[in-house]
Amino acid sequence: MAKCERNDVGSLVLNRAAGGGSFRLFSSSSGATFRKKVFDFVRCGGSRHFREDEVAGVQPLPLAPEPAQERSEPRRKGSEKLSELLKNSWEGWGEEDGNAEETKRKTEAFEEVKRVVRDLQVGEGVRKSGGAVEVRRRAKEDLEARTTLAMLGAIPPLVGMLDSEDQESQIASLYALLNLGIGNDENKAAIVKAGAVHKMLKLIESPNELPNSAVSEAVVANFLGLSALDSNKSIIGSSGAVPILVRTLKNLDKTSSSQAMQDSLRALYNLSILPLNISVILETDFVSFLLNTLGDMEVSERILSILSNVVSTPEGRKAISTVPDAFPILIDVLNWNDSTGCQEKASYILMVMAHKSYGDRQAMIDAGIVSSLLELSLLGSTLAQKRASRILECLRVDKGKQVSESYGGSLGSVGVSAPICGSSSSSADPNLSSKEAFEEEEDMMSEEKKAVKQLVQQSLQNNMRRIVKRANLPQDFVPSDHFKALTSSSTSKSLPF
Repeated sequence: MAKCERNDVGSLVLNRAAGGGSFRLFSSSSGATFRKKVFDFVRCGGSRHFREDEVAGVQPLPLAPEPAQERSEPRRKGSEKLSELLKNSWEGWGEEDGNAEETKRKTEAFEEVKRVVRDLQVGEGVRKSGGAVEVRRRAKEDLEARTTLAMLGAIPPLVGMLDSEDQESQIASLYALLNLGIGNDENKAAIVKAGAVHKMLKLIESPNELPNSAVSEAVVANFLGLSALDSNKSIIGSSGAVPILVRTLKNLDKTSSSQAMQDSLRALYNLSILPLNISVILETDFVSFLLNTLGDMEVSERILSILSNVVSTPEGRKAISTVPDAFPILIDVLNWNDSTGCQEKASYILMVMAHKSYGDRQAMIDAGIVSSLLELSLLGSTLAQKRASRILECLRVDKGKQVSESYGGSLGSVGVSAPICGSSSSSADPNLSSKEAFEEEEDMMSEEKKAVKQLVQQSLQNNMRRIVKRANLPQDFVPSDHFKALTSSSTSKSLPF
């Protein structure tokens, strides 16, 4: 038996029976893999490969001749050819398994899918709306149906239905598009490419009247799903969707449902992941709204996640620091011992801001952050303890600078960076070497440093006793390594002040 393998279709093999002109097409892979290879074959254009073989001097194997009437028919469209190949692949797979009933069932299901797509493409009125409802039903839980419906061309007519004046048709098409995009990045990209984002915005941007709440909820749900794809984030962010989502979340007109508000918050989180969208978000009063909304445990962790993205940019940090009582609000979150996730995110926001800005560090100290950080370094999670220690380190560095500056200020007009000449002995003895003078100055400064260190350690130890008593911890409680490092006298030499 002679075999001819072709590279065009992977594992597809043409077997030629000896002495005959008939050929059999079969596959050694699964049905789903077979259909995928057929899709790839059609996209690349099967007939082109035969011409390339002829140019290369390779004589292609002859297939069974087409009847004359078939050759005289006009060339079919790509979608019709694809549907025919899909149908044949399903039929052939069932025949190989010897399951005629299964073949019949699959064929009928495929014909039904084709009918649904045809209703969308050429139907009008009720028939078209019925097709959208059927797409929504079939795509709700069937991943393969989502792929098949999209490949047969269901997305463009569904996007076109968004221009309809009938709200029922709008809602049907919105939820059909939503289900087609679930778990399918290719469909998400195709929906946006078909112009769905701007059409959706037009449905809820009416300046004269409030949009229908059901339509708004469906649009927001679509923005949530579509914004999960990275390539869609910039398109949605620059389209004008952010103010709509913020308005839905704030619900000032009391028309947004609870589900729409939650979807808006999650969609805004998806969009905030892209740094380019931060500037768009800051054009609204969204940051101020988020900080003032903190306290609702159901949404606080999501709010802090958005602020964690916002704080990654300089303009985002500035927007947070300019909100009244921003630091007291965030510092209060550090004391939420029943919400570890919120503590970790709030400590991250404060850590970034403390690292980037001296002014923010001063505002944190004025808001009383030290005692909250000490408590967090004792009772918080491992991640929260590390972040609290890093913030305290930033504050200690500032304290050391302040001590040095106050020392230099008491010595006249000598700059901090210049040698500190404050001892009467060094100035009275001109023959004293510069090295000896420097050692005397260091001795004098070390006495001041010791006094400062003792005061700091005493304050830390008092705070520790207060925290242990407040938390009702046992008397033999062993503090964490982070806290012991702050209060231990053995490490006082490493303190910068």
